[in-house]
Amino acid sequence: MHLSHIGINKLCFLVSLALCAFLLLLIPTLQAPPRQGDRLPPPPRPHTKPASAAGRLPSGGSARSNKTTVAHRVTLDESQQTRKESAGAEIRSLKGDAGAAAAAAAAQRRYSGSRSRDPLEPKDIFIAIKTTKKYHKTRLELLFQTWVSRAKEQTFIFTDGEDKELRKKPGLNMINTNCSAAHTRQALCCKMSVEYDKFIESQKKWFCHVDDDNYVILPSLLRLLASYSHTQDVYLGRPSLDHPIEAAERVKSDGSVSVKFWFATGGAGFCISRGLALKMSPWASLGNFITTAEKIRLPDDCTIGYIIEALLEVSMTHTHLFHSHLENLQRLPSNTVLDQVTLSYGGFENRRNVVSVGGIFSLAEDPSRFKTIHCLLYPETEWCPKKSRP
Repeated sequence: MHLSHIGINKLCFLVSLALCAFLLLLIPTLQAPPRQGDRLPPPPRPHTKPASAAGRLPSGGSARSNKTTVAHRVTLDESQQTRKESAGAEIRSLKGDAGAAAAAAAAQRRYSGSRSRDPLEPKDIFIAIKTTKKYHKTRLELLFQTWVSRAKEQTFIFTDGEDKELRKKPGLNMINTNCSAAHTRQALCCKMSVEYDKFIESQKKWFCHVDDDNYVILPSLLRLLASYSHTQDVYLGRPSLDHPIEAAERVKSDGSVSVKFWFATGGAGFCISRGLALKMSPWASLGNFITTAEKIRLPDDCTIGYIIEALLEVSMTHTHLFHSHLENLQRLPSNTVLDQVTLSYGGFENRRNVVSVGGIFSLAEDPSRFKTIHCLLYPETEWCPKKSRP
């Protein structure tokens, strides 16, 4: 009995031991699965190239992370597109019309001391003087004596009648346009048409038109033009009106609509770059200028503005450095007279409308003040009084 009892105890001990071992093995399977937030982050994956253009999701990534990636890519694309559109708008704005005030301010800044864009020499400028035979003696002689004597090579006289005496002047370029001597729209446009064609033939960089009652201050003209590029679209002048002119549009349409544009008055003079003049060719060359003027029924300087602003959509650069007898010339400060580009003088209706510049010659001796201005600019001139020389 005693031995049997001991055997039973041993058997119970072995069964208990086996049961404990079984429970130890079973415990891991009975534990609750770890929560999503308790998991360790997966090891970082190496960078791979993005999926194909079809927008495939990278393998092993969650849908949420891939949506974020796609959204981020779209945002970048939209941002780049916005920047492109903004840059394009800025370029178009720079090319387009910046407004009269901004253009004038920019021109003045360039004129007053910025580095020259265009290495320019006097021979690069084509200066056209429009006149008529009856003014050869009274007006042209004064110009020959003053500023034209310093610019014979680049100055061309466009008139309407032959003049043997004028032909005899050495170094003078005279063109008989064979246009009418009448002061009509047709006659004026006829001369402007010849001026344009002769400029294109000349291969010069700048076309500047003035009337026979203008004094051109050549150093100022050279500085002004040198601050622009002759290959760009440049139209420089002074409007005679304080608002754009309005005309029936008969080139692009049947005249049922109107068009507004600025133009530089020919009485004060204007300048056009060669790059822009070449673009005017379809409406200005080989007699087309006269045809264009007849369609809109406006004079020569208005037609120039129409072609440039209305047809070519190039804005005129307004400048106050050009002056005609239509303005009150006495209001021009005397200390700025020599800094201007063109000057004029009053006609029969107002002979006193001249710039206020004293000294050298009296008003009776020099009613236009052109001789006085010339001697102030070029005191070494032979006929200038000695007191005007340094």
